[in-house]
Parts: sequence; structure tokens; C-alpha cells
Amino acid sequence: MTLTPRDSGWIEVICGSMFSGKTEELIRRLRRAQFAKVSTAIFKPHMDNRYSENQIVSHNNMKMDSHLVNNAQEIMELAQDSEVIGVDEAQFFDDYLVNVCKSLASEKKRVIIAGLDTDFRGNPFGPMPLLMCEADFLDKLRAICMICGNPASCTQRKTKQTRQIVVGETDIYEARCRNCFQPPKE
Repeated sequence: MTLTPRDSGWIEVICGSMFSGKTEELIRRLRRAQFAKVSTAIFKPHMDNRYSENQIVSHNNMKMDSHLVNNAQEIMELAQDSEVIGVDEAQFFDDYLVNVCKSLASEKKRVIIAGLDTDFRGNPFGPMPLLMCEADFLDKLRAICMICGNPASCTQRKTKQTRQIVVGETDIYEARCRNCFQPPKE
């Protein structure tokens, strides 16, 4: 049985590899809040403009209006009048996002975070490990391995780029299981 907090704020984290449905799940939860007439605010980092500058967009083209922000502090400022706050692509923020989420939750707000837990090397990505530790609710989603069809929890980069952050889609990345994942040789 899952208990829902009463008269309290909390942090929910949705993590996993690329193509595991993180943004889709974030949108699902935010839409349910909106259907219940709960005020929401949705944010994404300025560098994620793959599909839209003013919406979060899942790979299957589900969309919700959002704010494009330069840093986590802007979330704190823009979320004050909302009861539910959603943040997509959280791995692109710095560790200050953790403080923002904790502060919002202490103000009795529901904070829902979605992001990659590991990068293309298989290493923890941005503030996600800290957010996972702070989460009151944690969901790790899996994709389907593009090689063998097993559950996939790794993100394989298909190019030779070595920077940690390279924004892309199926042209650059694919989901892989642990056995099929090939981290780059450094």
C-alpha cells in the first residue's frame, strides 16, 4: 500500500536511461494534478530546446507548457504560486537544484523531478544521485535494449563526442541493457 503525504510537501524522482519514458511519466503526473485543479509550474533547462523552447516534450510527442530557465534559482522564484512543481531534464542543472527541491518541499509543495541518472559513460549525472537520495518517492524506469530487447537502464552514445553533455535523440543515443552497453574507452 502506498501512502500519500498529508499536509506535507515531498520530492518525487523519475529517473532512468534515455527512451525509458521519464518525460512521459512526468507529464502524466502533472496532468493528473491539473485535472484535480491543483496549480502547477513546469520547468526545463535552457539547453534543452530539442523540440520546443516553451514546452516539455516526450519522445512520443506528449507536450506541456513549461518555463525555460537558466538555473535552479529561477525555479524557486517562479514556482512560489504553485502547489506542484515539475522539472524535466534535471541532470542538466547543478547541485543547487537539490536545495531548491528541498526548500519547495518544506513549503508543502509536491516536487516532481525527471532526469537521466547516468551519462553515456555510465557515471552518475549532475544532481540526480543527490536528488535520488532526497526523494520521498523514487521510480527508476527502463527502456528496451536496442540490441537484444532486454530491459535497458543504460544510455549508449553512438558518436565519438567526449563532452558529457551533448543534447540529442535517436540520432546520437540508444537504450542498452547492462550486457550490451559499451562505455567509451578513455
